[in-house]
Amino acid sequence: MSMHVEHNQTDSRQMAASGLRVAMNIMERWGATREQMGKILRVSASTLARSKAENGSAAKLDDDQLDRISHVLNIHAALRTLFENPANLYGFVAMPNQNGFFNGRSPLEVMSDGSFASLYETHRHIDGLRGAQW
Repeated sequence: MSMHVEHNQTDSRQMAASGLRVAMNIMERWGATREQMGKILRVSASTLARSKAENGSAAKLDDDQLDRISHVLNIHAALRTLFENPANLYGFVAMPNQNGFFNGRSPLEVMSDGSFASLYETHRHIDGLRGAQW
């Protein structure tokens, strides 16, 4: 039985590491700096570096970090629904936005303050742009 638990923990860590790498790749395409990535995902620079390394594995991620990764992936999914053009798909997050929530800042700037609420609300606002498109 304990072998089964260890196997599931290993699988979970591998999935978390994969999710972190995908989220980092998306944020790189958005033009995010490593510092911004660290704040958005609440992970250290060393965790980002280990994740980026070939066949690298991430440190054990907590539920908050996994939720943050999920929000980044879901923002990307919403943008893929909205835009076919890669320039818009990846550029939108870095563009200043006049929506009341963003108040002239880019979604990337808002998320980069590091608070979970900013990331959540950014996801909620971008997802809301889809309307009934999904």
